[in-house]
Amino acid sequence: MVHVYNTLSGKKEPFEPLAAGKVGMYVCGVTVYDDCHLGHARCYIAFDVIRRYLEYRGMAVTYVQNFTDIDDKIIARAAERGVPAAELTRTYEAKYFEVFDRLNVRRADRYPRATEEIGGMIGMIGRLMDKGHAYEADGDVYFSTKSFSGYGKLSKRSEDSLLAGARVEISDKKRDPLDFALWKKAKAGEPFWPSPWGDGRPGWHIECSVMSQKYVGVTLDVHGGGQDLIFPHHENEIAQSEADTGRPFVRYFLHNGFVTVDGEKMSKSMGNFRTLEELYRRCPPDALRFFILSTHYRSPLTFTAKKLEDATAGLSRLREGYRRLKELLAANPNPAGGPAEPIDPERARAEFEAAMDDDFNTAEAVGTIFRVLSEVNRLHERSGRDGLPDGTTLEGLRRLEAFLKQVTRDVLGIDPEPPAVPDDNADRVSGLLAERERARKEKRYKDADRLRMELLEMGYQIQDTPQGPRAIRK
Repeated sequence: MVHVYNTLSGKKEPFEPLAAGKVGMYVCGVTVYDDCHLGHARCYIAFDVIRRYLEYRGMAVTYVQNFTDIDDKIIARAAERGVPAAELTRTYEAKYFEVFDRLNVRRADRYPRATEEIGGMIGMIGRLMDKGHAYEADGDVYFSTKSFSGYGKLSKRSEDSLLAGARVEISDKKRDPLDFALWKKAKAGEPFWPSPWGDGRPGWHIECSVMSQKYVGVTLDVHGGGQDLIFPHHENEIAQSEADTGRPFVRYFLHNGFVTVDGEKMSKSMGNFRTLEELYRRCPPDALRFFILSTHYRSPLTFTAKKLEDATAGLSRLREGYRRLKELLAANPNPAGGPAEPIDPERARAEFEAAMDDDFNTAEAVGTIFRVLSEVNRLHERSGRDGLPDGTTLEGLRRLEAFLKQVTRDVLGIDPEPPAVPDDNADRVSGLLAERERARKEKRYKDADRLRMELLEMGYQIQDTPQGPRAIRK
């Protein structure tokens, strides 16, 4: 059974959605005014894998992720560039899909935009005012945190620490410093929408409450995001949503850990954030995905150039092990075999599932895959010297291949086979390999070495396998 760490309870719990076999998941999306960075990748890869694994476990997942397309930062950036806010946000929406498609992050079932849900936000604000949870002050509307007895139950902070940790907007209109804006009065030159309280725009927190309820349900099974959203964003979502409906807002809050760059928390204010486009110039996107999944999603992710290089090498080892498994299959081992398999596919699957059932521990799951591939490598080496062990069957290797392909490709979102790359040198490389093999058989070792060096200068390394030599592009 899947167990998850629930930020709301502060402990691991069995995962039991409201409706058996169905999961409603909402993950806070990006504010579309700038390029996506490593912190975004950390979040959306984590929840992509969580979604994939729940589906692997037989659950039907409805996954919704919003776009915040109206915000102070958006307004300021649009003014700085001299373009309408809507034009700016559509540009960065397109860039979002471009960079995350390359990371093999599956698209959500819906991507609602805040600006297209203003009517629902006005409706919720009105209901909160009618129930005494919100008040109007000179065109602004605020939520009264004192009116909601459960305020602080997610972040588990005292009132003093709530005040210290809040991004408090100073305003003499507020009845309490912790009250937060539901509706903001329009300023000159800003985008606005009409409302019963005058022209204005919604506050940040009300957007996610309205969109999640509309597209997922009144009570969400899973609400996700980075740890930085616990307070005030998710705390405020709980307050306004439960004050509105009188029902629990979320069953399981899941939050991914922070990213540190060379020992410092990554942030734009520190100037140490890494955009995805920048990182793609340093490594393939699938290697970046592998790097992120090599750490448990709740743990801090430490980025250094060396760690990225190690992850790229690790992905290469994974693919090389998988290639060797396919070579063993091509060698067609004894289909009869014996009573025991050297590598038990079912045991490997059980170990992988145990890791993922334990709060989606991808780091341990990747470790399971490498333990299996180590056995594959040993089997591959033995097959070149002594033939395959008596216990090895074609059926067993096929089950092992099916397991590895499923968990890497479908659950982790990493293809165990490298993407095909057009190679204009294919015919020449094939000819040089064949010529080198003839030289070796004829014991013309100097010629064989010369041909190996020629291939090396072209950018290819030779691997001698039981099935013959093959050239690997470096």
